[in-house]
Amino acid sequence: MSEKLRILVVGLGTMGLSHARAYMAMEEFEIVGLCSRKANSLDLDALYDGIARYENYEQALAASRPDAVCICTWPDSHADYTKKAFAAGADVFLEKPIAETVCEARDVVAMAQEQGRKLVIGYILRHHPSWSRFVKEAQKLGKPLVMRMNLNQQSAGQTWQVHKNLMASLSPIVDCGVHYLDMMCLMTRARPLKVHAIGARLSDEIHENQYNYGQLQVSFDDGSIGWYEAGWGPMMSETAFFIKDVIGPKGCVSIVASEQANPDRASDDIDSHTKTNALRLHSSELTNEGSFAKSDVVVTMEDEPGHDDLCQREQQFFLNAIRRDEDLSAHMQDAINSLAIVLAADQSVKSGESVYLD
Repeated sequence: MSEKLRILVVGLGTMGLSHARAYMAMEEFEIVGLCSRKANSLDLDALYDGIARYENYEQALAASRPDAVCICTWPDSHADYTKKAFAAGADVFLEKPIAETVCEARDVVAMAQEQGRKLVIGYILRHHPSWSRFVKEAQKLGKPLVMRMNLNQQSAGQTWQVHKNLMASLSPIVDCGVHYLDMMCLMTRARPLKVHAIGARLSDEIHENQYNYGQLQVSFDDGSIGWYEAGWGPMMSETAFFIKDVIGPKGCVSIVASEQANPDRASDDIDSHTKTNALRLHSSELTNEGSFAKSDVVVTMEDEPGHDDLCQREQQFFLNAIRRDEDLSAHMQDAINSLAIVLAADQSVKSGESVYLD
């Protein structure tokens, strides 16, 4: 391997270009190709002048001969593109979800392990210092935990078009849900047992078998339960797009996001999806008289990283995994677990029945 890690970026939408900017900012990487179906028509010269562009993935792999591939395409290509990168001898940074089915996800992980390749899945919240603190505080609350999270996005114009394109492959609770179910799994470190979900199709602009609003409930083997809600579209409410609460026997911890009260900060603004602003810690301890023994504590989160900063942290993690030959077994299994929950939720919406996990 050369001194610089030669990286091919595949998919040049919001996430692909965010990761490309991270590679440009890091001296350890060299972008050897940018690939998308419309790569030659994109105005990229300001930042990426002189970097080869490709409109065919297989040709890009063969011509650029990368050490690693960053895959940020539509979810229906994730498993296939990752396997082809492994076959070409490259490590992979893969945007979530890992695949469209649990079986495909397991095949991808098995191939990574068999060929000794590194696979990092883009769970951006894992690299956010405030979310790391949120998980740690949740783990202090005792068991069982009650976890309440959502991410509704009121979208129009190009963002609504992106959402409609995504819904050709998956629902909002699958696409966004893997992030927050991953956080729930980290908080409980328990095995998910059962999922029940409901959904609604609120637009004639999406496929008749798809829904753009859904919510799920998941039960864990330690007694913990989780609720997650996600909706996309011009009809969605801005009132409660960002709920992040965890409740346990010893109290609760909540993310307080001031963006909710800012009329200029929209729910489809990607930076607002990771901001926490502050954590509110509440203790359930009572005095002998029955009043609360402790006042709530607000932990202010200052100098939070923005979306591009988080992408750079993800790529540093990817680089370290390769250079230090780190064991990513748990990381990959976690990606399978969170995917299994949201796909079970999808199945539950369509069947009307609870789904029990293996």
